[in-house]
Amino acid sequence: MMYSKVRSSTPNPIPHLGLHFPPIIPISHISHTVIQESNQKPKLLTLTTLLLPTALALPSLVERACDYTCGSNCYSSSDVSTAQAAGYQLHEDGETVGSNSYPHKYNNYEGFDFSVSSPYYEWPILSSGDVYSGGSPGADRVVFNENNQLAGVITHTGASGNNFVECT
Repeated sequence: MMYSKVRSSTPNPIPHLGLHFPPIIPISHISHTVIQESNQKPKLLTLTTLLLPTALALPSLVERACDYTCGSNCYSSSDVSTAQAAGYQLHEDGETVGSNSYPHKYNNYEGFDFSVSSPYYEWPILSSGDVYSGGSPGADRVVFNENNQLAGVITHTGASGNNFVECT
């Protein structure tokens, strides 16, 4: 008579994986369902073993894309859109925040060649990902126009005095 190669009913050595070891019984007494079920566990364990390293590596693979780099700060297009929307909404409502009254008119003294028409307004974009609500505006700005078109992303980082340079 052939016997299955499983342990007897001892305490589960790996309870967090949900593995259970049935008692040793003759294979001839195992129903098709049990064989099918026992075949599923190795597949699940193999699949878990294969996917676990990938899942653990994901945080480093899912770093946000740098569509704009201002000094050492990285901004995705989504970050820029969120900041722009907040600034434009305040502009439309005729409201400002912070001691520098953002959003405020941006005069483009640096002579940037923006692809959208003026007048321009500047609004802080924060490296934390938060929307500016007052306090220190940091060095980085989104610039938009009256039609809520993005003109560019600029920064004081790397510029002389109180000037700006374009983010790359």
